[in-house]
Amino acid sequence: MTEPDCIVVGAGLAGLVAASELLDAGKTVTIVDQEPAASLGGQAFWSFGGLFLVDSPEQRRMGVHDSLALARQDWFGSAAFDRDEDHWPRRWAEAYLQFAAGEKRAWLHEKGVRFFPVVGWAERGDGTPGGHGNSVPRFHITWGTGPGVVEPFVRRVQEGARTGQARLLHRHRVDELIVEAGRVTGVRGEILKPDAARRGAPSNRERIGDFELHAPAVVVASGGIGGNHELVRAAWPERLGTPPDFMLSGVPAHVDGRMLGIAERAGAHLINGDRMWHYTEGIQNWDPIWQRHGIRILPGPSSLWLDARGDRLPAPLFPGFDTLGTLEHLRRTGSDYSWFILTQKIIEKEFALSGSEQNPDLTGKDFGLLAKRVGPGAPGPVEAFKEKGADFVVADTLDELLAGMQRLSEVPLDLDLVTRHVRERDRELDNDFGKDLQLAAVRAARAYRGDKLIRVAAPHKLTDPKAGPMIAVKLHILTRKSLGGIETDLDGRVLSADGTAVPGLYAAGEASGFGGGGVHGYRALEGTFLGGCLFSGRQAGRAIARAI
Repeated sequence: MTEPDCIVVGAGLAGLVAASELLDAGKTVTIVDQEPAASLGGQAFWSFGGLFLVDSPEQRRMGVHDSLALARQDWFGSAAFDRDEDHWPRRWAEAYLQFAAGEKRAWLHEKGVRFFPVVGWAERGDGTPGGHGNSVPRFHITWGTGPGVVEPFVRRVQEGARTGQARLLHRHRVDELIVEAGRVTGVRGEILKPDAARRGAPSNRERIGDFELHAPAVVVASGGIGGNHELVRAAWPERLGTPPDFMLSGVPAHVDGRMLGIAERAGAHLINGDRMWHYTEGIQNWDPIWQRHGIRILPGPSSLWLDARGDRLPAPLFPGFDTLGTLEHLRRTGSDYSWFILTQKIIEKEFALSGSEQNPDLTGKDFGLLAKRVGPGAPGPVEAFKEKGADFVVADTLDELLAGMQRLSEVPLDLDLVTRHVRERDRELDNDFGKDLQLAAVRAARAYRGDKLIRVAAPHKLTDPKAGPMIAVKLHILTRKSLGGIETDLDGRVLSADGTAVPGLYAAGEASGFGGGGVHGYRALEGTFLGGCLFSGRQAGRAIARAI
């Protein structure tokens, strides 16, 4: 290939989407990525495949009445935009909502993407209609999970590679964006030694050569900072308390944030770096792929949530309701972990694990395995964690459970306090009504047929032997997403500090805060990270195709 029309830095979902759009427009593309070919697809491959859609056929079939107006209320109530720098993030949010309520599903359907019929209700919010959270279920699980989302775009790029329209250069690490007369004209960097590391595993950084490439347009689609704990701690905002001493990584180490600084040196304006999205329900992977590999529990609402000392989290900080509100509360307690207390009956119905590899039924499109989700017993990967995970305690009695929790505790666990919270909660179940707001939320959730069918257990006492054994799970903070990044306009053009476009430079995906430098504002609604990669990659790819 001679000089391509565009260079895409990063072979994750956003980069692949941008490249696919360019290929469909008849343009030529070179994709450079520091990782081996085994990691094609980036973080998206590991995801649960959840996508945010508004007023979809799947929602309507489940009895959910959604609308663009309700989704806008939820998005802007969650984002809480309040900065001058939020001009483009606001515009991206409005454009993305139009996309999610409009052609997003049809566009993906045309590419072969299909959805699990039960829509999930993620990030249920802070309990106020105009505040944070999803008023209705909008989490559409892709049939095939993350790999199912990535596959059409990998297929399109590989088809382009076979015809000579595209080139994939793995083990090419960009160290510099080339700027000539104020315009970005290419990239240069190091060629790294080949590495047979499996997908997601660390690869070597041994230099074996150098490279330089030129093109009329360059797209930065290199992801965020979640795999670089030093950068996470440096960006950690005061409003979330102090950064943890110990964190798990929800993304591979190659999500290192290098390209953000490189883009900034070429004139890009970075904004909202203090906005981030980390989970509080992380568990140590008993079969890790990368260092400090954590898996997130996607919990239903029934588990009793306690801080490290044993005090119950205040309403409405229930499992699955307010991710960052919970993170802020826990960080102000000064401990790096918290606890779920639940039962076998709850774990069977309410525990899902984030990650394509943790959901072989959905990822493998296996109807036989899928049928077991509605039968007795927890999914196989959940049972494996219960048996082998370092953070699980299983016991027949509350006293035995407390003894096991104490063995895993790093700060003194107040056994009397834990016992009181369990007993108080259980007494509230002597009636089908009461003042416990969490139990009221559980009962309300079961009014949605999807939750009642496969997601939320019938209310019962934690100490009921028929629901046992009892289970405690030690939960760690798990790094995941950057909500800020490179400021861009709606075409994905990178903007400088004075608001003018940097000629020749575009950005997409997490590197651009999923669009504009922070489309989510302070809080996300879930299902919007993959969707942000799809939309921002599409916007950039189509804009470049028009421009060159």
